[in-house]
Amino acid sequence: MQVEKAGMFKGPVDCLLKTVKNEGVLGLYKGMASPLVGIAAVNSLLFWAYSYGKTLQTGSPNITPTMGQIALAGAGAGVVNSVLASPVELLKVRLQVQYNAAARGAEVFRGPVPLARHLVQQFGARGIAWGFWATVAREIPAYAAFYSGFEFAKRRFADLLTDGDASKLSPLPLMLSGSLGGVSYWVACYPLDVI
Repeated sequence: MQVEKAGMFKGPVDCLLKTVKNEGVLGLYKGMASPLVGIAAVNSLLFWAYSYGKTLQTGSPNITPTMGQIALAGAGAGVVNSVLASPVELLKVRLQVQYNAAARGAEVFRGPVPLARHLVQQFGARGIAWGFWATVAREIPAYAAFYSGFEFAKRRFADLLTDGDASKLSPLPLMLSGSLGGVSYWVACYPLDVI
């Protein structure tokens, strides 16, 4: 709904109903193949870069990093993550915004591979790199905030519940810590995501 012309939908429910009516239930899953296939690689790269960033700063994976080091490792992971996240996001969004493309006489792409092929044929390699720097600008504060929020909450819970030993935390405090990480991520990057 964010990218469609004004007045196309009256709200989220109208968007849902019109999409199902015009494109079928599968229309709700447009653009899903790109993140579904890419998410394993994106998350693998993200967590590797974060771990590597912490170790670079502390000299050992066994040393507990400071909160500043956590934030810096998260920011660095965001930069590295952008290499894969940017094309995955581009393809997903381009596939999602094809609403009524055929009716407008525009080409309709059935998945990320045909769209990527089209972008490369039309614009060269930069065709799938559009938005890279915007993604970098979003991912740096997002992952600095994500990992900082998670680690801050985890450490506070450990202090309160397990005499500072985070390895002894039960699933609930870890889940709550992850929740704070997720909220921190979106608070930090949402304005950039809207742009």
